[in-house]
Amino acid sequence: MPTSWKNSYRSIYYADAPAPDDPHLPLKETALLVIDVQNVYLERPARATLTPAQQAHYDAWTPFHERMHNQVIPRTAALLKLARAAGMECLFVRIACQTEDGRDRSLSQKMPGWNNLLLPKSGLPSQIVPQLAPAGDEITLTKTTDSALTGTNLRLILHNLGIRHVICTGIFTDQCVSSTVRSLADESYDVIVLEDCCAAGSETLHHKELEIINMIYCHVMSSAELIEIMHLGQQPKP
Repeated sequence: MPTSWKNSYRSIYYADAPAPDDPHLPLKETALLVIDVQNVYLERPARATLTPAQQAHYDAWTPFHERMHNQVIPRTAALLKLARAAGMECLFVRIACQTEDGRDRSLSQKMPGWNNLLLPKSGLPSQIVPQLAPAGDEITLTKTTDSALTGTNLRLILHNLGIRHVICTGIFTDQCVSSTVRSLADESYDVIVLEDCCAAGSETLHHKELEIINMIYCHVMSSAELIEIMHLGQQPKP
């Protein structure tokens, strides 16, 4: 059987499950959600200025940056263009705090380590990357949690917009994307994750998390498969 979204990313729980049908995604009930693709995650120092230990850390993150610049950002930008032309709702979330000292952050974002983020909402690091910037009156939500549903009024907004199907893209696959997907699924939203429009700190983490969430919390597919299913680019704007 050729590889497609219907037989990829199968965990042991769903190894023998029947192939799902193509989803029915009415434009007016479907939203594209871009999660946390912010300047802070794409900034890098000059490698030559780093110590050997810092260079090793830099090199470990190079595949992530290559994936973001060569695949995730351009494919998400292309999908945004098609979604906008078709009249689909496009929403954005980002991590940012309301205060300059970050006292409003959640506990997980105050704990020591990689996830210790101080991103005041008006600072350049907290802004969405220019290639994926919201356009017109598209909605951007600010959170200090992993789940966009838990940390914002996204739930109410989706309800008011009449959305039942959410297409998720962004970073990090195993953190904010996964947390948002699980929250949406628990509230009976139909969720699709676009595997080529997401990234984790490593390819291993990315693929393992997709295997974990696929078939139970969402359906995982490529942006090309979604475009074909929805006939994006082949229909006039309603």
